[in-house]
Amino acid sequence: MPTIVTDINELDLSGTYTYADYLLWEFEERLELIKGKIFKMSPAPGTLHQRLSTKLVGNLFKYFENNPCELFSAPFDVRLYDTKKSAVADRDLYTVVQPDICVVCDGSKVDERGCLGAPDLVIEILSPGNSQKEIYNKFLLYQECGVREYWLVEPNQKAVLLYALDETGRYVGVQPAVKVLQSIIFPELKIDLEKIFN
Repeated sequence: MPTIVTDINELDLSGTYTYADYLLWEFEERLELIKGKIFKMSPAPGTLHQRLSTKLVGNLFKYFENNPCELFSAPFDVRLYDTKKSAVADRDLYTVVQPDICVVCDGSKVDERGCLGAPDLVIEILSPGNSQKEIYNKFLLYQECGVREYWLVEPNQKAVLLYALDETGRYVGVQPAVKVLQSIIFPELKIDLEKIFN
């Protein structure tokens, strides 16, 4: 019978884990699994991070209110998998992330545990605790798993970096948005960034 883990120190942080393992972890530390490797998340986000998240969610809620796409904010598990495999079981899932904000348009991907498969839009807000390695890994991960659009919010620069998948499945970036952000996959979605960062 599987054993519940209540102390993160019981884990080998250099080991490889699956979503089935993740379901047995009952400790306070927040973490994500990226290709089976544990990435500790920062403690509760700071005030600036929360203000930006709230303002973005407010704008997105208005846009998606009468839309079949659903809006979610962290903590919300997104289980990503190798789309080349036909069967997906908890033991076959090696990646579980908690994006700050995500939008899922395919309702069949949403269940009681979160989202299984790539959301259409993922938004990550950078915090002082985000390492360059984590940013790099998530960029490649979201691209590889088919997240159609990825926003990277840079609070210090008061800018948003926007990437959208092209026809080859690779991210193409547009000029950093500092005044108005316009989505590529939702062209009518425009956000006044001066109000967001004010």
